[in-house]
Amino acid sequence: MRRLVLVLAGLSLPASALAAAQQPIEPIDVPPSIEQGLDMVYIDREIAPTIEQRDEQQQAQGLDDFKVAPVDMFSPVHPLYTDLRRALVRYQMRWGSLPQDQVSAGPTLKLNMTGDRVAALRHRLGLADGTKFDPPLAAAVKEFQEAHGMKGDGIAGAGTLAALNRGFKHYESILLLNLERARRLPQTTESGRYVLVDAGAARLWMYENGRPVDSMRVIVGSNATETPMMAALLRFVSVHPWWNTPPELAKKSVAPGVLKEGLKYLTDRDYQVLSDWSDDAVAVDPQTIDWQAVADGKITARLRRGPGEWNSMGDYKFNMPNDFGIYLHDVPGHEKDLFKADNRWISNGCIRLEDAQRLAKWLFGKPLKADGSKTEVNVDLPEPVPVYVTYLTAEAGPSGPKFRADPYNRDPALLARYFGDGDRQVAAVSN
Repeated sequence: MRRLVLVLAGLSLPASALAAAQQPIEPIDVPPSIEQGLDMVYIDREIAPTIEQRDEQQQAQGLDDFKVAPVDMFSPVHPLYTDLRRALVRYQMRWGSLPQDQVSAGPTLKLNMTGDRVAALRHRLGLADGTKFDPPLAAAVKEFQEAHGMKGDGIAGAGTLAALNRGFKHYESILLLNLERARRLPQTTESGRYVLVDAGAARLWMYENGRPVDSMRVIVGSNATETPMMAALLRFVSVHPWWNTPPELAKKSVAPGVLKEGLKYLTDRDYQVLSDWSDDAVAVDPQTIDWQAVADGKITARLRRGPGEWNSMGDYKFNMPNDFGIYLHDVPGHEKDLFKADNRWISNGCIRLEDAQRLAKWLFGKPLKADGSKTEVNVDLPEPVPVYVTYLTAEAGPSGPKFRADPYNRDPALLARYFGDGDRQVAAVSN
């Protein structure tokens, strides 16, 4: 395993872009055949039959250009790829022919204002010459904002002007990056079921025979604890799972609680102390632990919680064994409101489910009961189900693409790596 830094030949990058290109896009180690930030790390080789084929294709092409592949639109691809490709064409048609002049910084521009900066904004958005901020200009600003991931209020503030000044090529390049991410997803010809998680949208889909049949919101990793792009087989579900407390949480929360309230803090919250982190670990007397040393970070204590209202796993844990320690899981009842928030990038890396029971029912074809027991029970799936975790910062809307935030800040390094400072010309993709 090594960190892959891939800089395409044939691009003349400025020093700043070269420096950015050397920065890891994801804080994870990836196999040599994976393009970091674009591809998934395949945990189970049986669901990655095309890695060798992709390697051969890259060697044949020489990787001397960034290409949107497959060129043949009759080739099987994931529906998200097809939708994004069409969105790219619409984006090129709507925004690619507009003047790319800069609008100078200054006070916010809004309805009924006049001046040279308003004239520049009108010109930038392809409207008739003039110096007044009129309703047609407000409508054009609003359309631009809604397409580029901003609140559509028709007021040209600093954020809107900065997005305009980035220019068409910048956003076209973002679409090309996302097309490459979508190209790595399962093809439409692949039968069976799989789960798709888009960490960029904080959403999960259940697919059958190449099409989504259900969807739900999820909570994924924060910027500090990113959910990696990966593909693995979901093999079994733990009902009433134990929850192993992360060492950092034991240090920052549990140990100070014990020092303040005594061992009652542990018993009230159903914490158990184990001897070590192995599968053969045994329970130990919490009185034997130096809790001050745990709080100071001098020693590590392994803690786990049994099923119940305190358990962060809720009633279900969906296991896809991997070295990253990433899995899908339920949440306790008092955390359900978190799914209503727009900011759902708050976990420690694992994927929290809005409706774990619904996913379990889809996986097993019947409800998976979680009532009445206080003991963890593992239930094997009749057939493992693939889980693909990607990261998209744009989606296809009915009239073109909609750009999203980049909560993990992965796109800038990729843009520097593949497109330099934006001088490179990108050929239009025909429908």
